Amino acid sequence: MKAQLLPLASMEQDVESPITIKQPRLPKQVREDLPKQLRNDCTKKKIQRYVRKDGKCNVHHGNVRETYRYLTDIFTTLVDLKWRFNLFIFVMVYTVTWLFFGMIWWLIAYIRGDLNHIGDPSWTPCVNNLNGFVSAFLFSIETETTIGYGYRVITDKCPEGIILLLVQSVLGSIVNAFMVGCMFVKISQPKKRAETLVFSTNAVISMRDGKLCLMFRVGDLRNSHIVEASIRAKLIKSKHTKEGEFIPLNQTDINVGYDTGDDRLFLVSPLIICHEINQQSPFWEISKAQMAKEELEIVVILEGMVEATGMTCQARSSYVASEILWGHRFTPVLTLEDGFYEVDYNSFHDTYETYTPPYSAKELAEVASRAELPLSWSVSSKLNQQSEPEKEDEEEKSHEDQTERNGDVGNLENESKV
Repeated sequence: MKAQLLPLASMEQDVESPITIKQPRLPKQVREDLPKQLRNDCTKKKIQRYVRKDGKCNVHHGNVRETYRYLTDIFTTLVDLKWRFNLFIFVMVYTVTWLFFGMIWWLIAYIRGDLNHIGDPSWTPCVNNLNGFVSAFLFSIETETTIGYGYRVITDKCPEGIILLLVQSVLGSIVNAFMVGCMFVKISQPKKRAETLVFSTNAVISMRDGKLCLMFRVGDLRNSHIVEASIRAKLIKSKHTKEGEFIPLNQTDINVGYDTGDDRLFLVSPLIICHEINQQSPFWEISKAQMAKEELEIVVILEGMVEATGMTCQARSSYVASEILWGHRFTPVLTLEDGFYEVDYNSFHDTYETYTPPYSAKELAEVASRAELPLSWSVSSKLNQQSEPEKEDEEEKSHEDQTERNGDVGNLENESKV
C-alpha cells in the first residue's frame, strides 16, 4: 500500500507544481528606465489640441440635422469634398448624362420604327446609322462633347430629335461649366501654398529691451512672396466668469503689434513675432512654474495673398504649454554673404538658453517699483537735510538783524535823553 501511495503522491505533486517560465532578462539601463517611463506616462496628461501643428482644426461637427443647407451651396460642398469623392462624382455626372440622353435617343428611334427599317434605303430615320442602344449611347457622347465623327448624323425629318439635340447641347454646356469650374477651383486652392509657410516648433519667453516677451518665428520657403501678409494670435483657454459660468475654449486676442503695425509683415526672410507681456496681456500673472501647469494653447494665423494667383492664403499652427520654452531665444538664421543675404533653414527651429527671471511680468514690475521707492526717499531726505541748515542760517540772520535794530533803537533813546 505504501508503495502504491508514493507514486500517487508524486503524481499529485507533479500535477500541482506550477510551471515556471523563464522570462528574458532585460538590459540594466532598460530595467532602470522602465519605472521612470511608466511614472512619466501615468503622470503626463494627454494634451488635446484645438488646432494641430499642421494647421488643421481638431473639431468635428456632429448631430447636424439641417443637412439640406449643404445642398443649397452645392458648389462649395463639392469643392470641400476629398479628391476621391470629387473624381467619383465627376465621372458619374458625365456617365449618367450620357446614358440618360442615349436612352432618349434610343426611345425616339424605337418609337419611330427606325430599328425595324435598318438598311432600308427608302426609310429616312431620325439619326442615320443608329441601330441599337450602344450606337445611341455613342451618338449621345458625340453630341454632348461636340466630337462629330460624321458617321451618325441627325436628319431634318425628325423634329423631336432636333429639340432633343438643342436640350442636350445646352444641358451639356451647363454640366461642363459646373464640373470643370469645380475641378479648376479644387486644383487652384491655395491650401498647398500654406505648406511652404513654416512656423517654429516651439515658442520662447525671454527678456527683450528690458521687458518679458513671448516670441515665435515664421518663414516662407518660396521665392514668390506673400502679398499683404499679416499675423495674429489667439489664446485658447477655458475660463470661469465671476457669475460662475464656464466658457470652454475661450478665445482671447494676443497683441502681436496690432497697435503699432508690426503685425503687417514683409515676409522675405524669417521673422520673429514678438508679444510684449504687459498688463493687457493674458500672460501678465503667469510665471515659469505656473506656465508648466497651465492648460492653454496659442493659435497663430498667418494670412496673405499668393503673388502668383492673387488668392487669399492662410497658414495656421499652435503651441501648447509644453512647447513654450522659458528662458530661450531663437538662433539667428540670416547671414551676409558676398552680395546677398542667405537664410539657413537648418537652424530655423533651433533655440539657445539665456538668463530670464522665472517670475511673472507682474512680479517683475512690482520688484522694479519697489527698487525705485528707496531711491526717491533718499533723494527727498537729502533735499530736506540740505534745506534745514539753510533755514537755520536764515533764522540766525534774522535774529542778528533784530538785535542790531534793537541796539540802534536803544542808542537813539539814549541820545534823546542826553
